[in-house]
Amino acid sequence: MVCGHRPDTSVSSLNQPAGSTVLPTFSTLSLPQPLVQALARQDIVNPSPVQLAVVPDALAGKHVLGRARTGSGKTLAFGIPVLVRLAGRTSRPKAPRGLILLPTRELATQVRAAMEPLAQKMGLRLTTVYGGVPINKQINTLKNGVDIVIATPGRLTDLLDRRCMTLDDIEITVLDEADHLCDLGFYKPIDAILGLTPERSQRLLLSATLDGDVNKLVKRHLPQHVLHEVDSGESAVDTMEHHVLVSGATEKSKAAFDLLRANPRSIVFTRTRRGAMRLAKQLTQNGIEAVDMHGDLSQRHRERNLEAFSSGRASVIVATDVAARGIHVDGIGLVVHYDAPAEHKAYQHRSGRTARAGESGAVVTMTTPEALRDVMQLQNKAGVTARHHDARTAPSPMTVEALSGAGTEAPHASSVRQGARSGGSRGGSGNRGGGRPQGGFRGNGGGRPQGSGGNRGGGGGRRRSGGAGSTTVYSSS
Repeated sequence: MVCGHRPDTSVSSLNQPAGSTVLPTFSTLSLPQPLVQALARQDIVNPSPVQLAVVPDALAGKHVLGRARTGSGKTLAFGIPVLVRLAGRTSRPKAPRGLILLPTRELATQVRAAMEPLAQKMGLRLTTVYGGVPINKQINTLKNGVDIVIATPGRLTDLLDRRCMTLDDIEITVLDEADHLCDLGFYKPIDAILGLTPERSQRLLLSATLDGDVNKLVKRHLPQHVLHEVDSGESAVDTMEHHVLVSGATEKSKAAFDLLRANPRSIVFTRTRRGAMRLAKQLTQNGIEAVDMHGDLSQRHRERNLEAFSSGRASVIVATDVAARGIHVDGIGLVVHYDAPAEHKAYQHRSGRTARAGESGAVVTMTTPEALRDVMQLQNKAGVTARHHDARTAPSPMTVEALSGAGTEAPHASSVRQGARSGGSRGGSGNRGGGRPQGGFRGNGGGRPQGSGGNRGGGGGRRRSGGAGSTTVYSSS
């Protein structure tokens, strides 16, 4: 049974008279004045569509299921109701009253940073619980008593197994990025954790998609809920431009260098940890300060690299898919898929690092002629229309603005022959090295060109594709 269903909710349809141009403010949402003032001090006055949709029902104590794209303001959409519900009372030692479950350590850290100033104004204590750091400090913090725990499932389960905390007093639980939690294999731990919270407690689940294991969680733990779909789970962001940059495998790193030199504040995604490390090192050696982000790094190293990028000391961060949802930094103008992802959801999650909070942004997918068809199929599933560019004739400098006015429309799929070994299920990078930058771009500008068959991703040959009244020739040589 569903208490309410409000798909495609927008600002104009909630708490706003028809035809009105006055944006609603947080002061109209019946929030405690100290909280409204704390938000205003951060120049947060007008709620985003997802906040305007979710907060009233969550404040009313209802289970809420929300679907909205990344960067839409989900943190405050669930954070505000948690703070309001728990304010005015204290928690027992080892027995928090609020629980927020997240997929990555970086996301947990950033949610805490967003909520802590507000929590202090409401007289609430919160802490983060995740792996990669000593557990004893977390145990001692819980013993002293906290109101809200922001946790990743693995470390939380460890603490529960050690009887270092209990969920008996939980009044409200939040699952953020629920689809990514399930993609990482956390369905069973989350199912067990929710089963330990009181049946009468409130639950909020926010996700970019609501299928698969997420739907199973909803049926088991949110049988009665209000659904808000602020954005279609399959839709691309209106303010995001997509491009495909085609080059030979041996010229790929040189093309990446040209692209990133012209566009500081960029995130690059590779398929493997080793690929991320190598590309970050080569970028730094060539004058583009870059840091990497992947699962092989210690927590201290991950935090240090993310802080370097957030502060601007590094202009590029090179990450694997594990970090795709853990990097929440505003002002990113470009996302580069150095290695195309394996499936369209990963493409959407990676791309969502740009065009956040209403800003514009661009996404460039790098590929070889042999893997082009795979990339086009991937983007089609993601609902994306991209302009195509040959790296040899692309604008110089290769700024986002220059790319926007150059290139051609995507060729028809039938005109692009499938590469001999591109392998759509492998993400179609055309480079079997798992993201390894080939033919380093120091000195020789991208390595020694190879003849037909020199690229492991497929044989040579010329690919012709017409678009926008012109002809683009892609060649692996």
